[in-house]
Amino acid sequence: MAITDILSAKDIESALSSCQADDSFNYKSFFSMVGLSSKTPDQIKKVFGILDQDKSGFIEEEELQLFLKNFSASARVLTSAETKAFLAAGDTDGDGKIGVEEFQSLVKA
Repeated sequence: MAITDILSAKDIESALSSCQADDSFNYKSFFSMVGLSSKTPDQIKKVFGILDQDKSGFIEEEELQLFLKNFSASARVLTSAETKAFLAAGDTDGDGKIGVEEFQSLVKA
C-alpha cells in the first residue's frame, strides 16, 4: 500500500513544503496539512503500518528520523531535536517508541 492510497499527493506536497527548513517540523500542523488528522482510526493504522518500516509494531527513533521520507523520497530527514521532540510527544508510556494506539492519539491531538 502506498501512502497516496490514503492521503492526497497535493496535500502531501503542501505539508512537506511547509517544513523544508531544519527544525521547522511540527507534527500537529503536519498531520493537519497532510489530512491525516481527519482520517478514520483504520486509515491512521494503515499509515502507521507504512511508517513502521521494520514491521515491529512500533515506530522507533530511527524510523521517526526518516518520517518525512515516507511521504516523499526527496524529503529531508528530521533533525535530532525534531526527532526527540516527536518521540517525546508520542511515547506516552515511556518505552522509547511509539505504538499504534499512541500514534492514533498523537494524530488526533
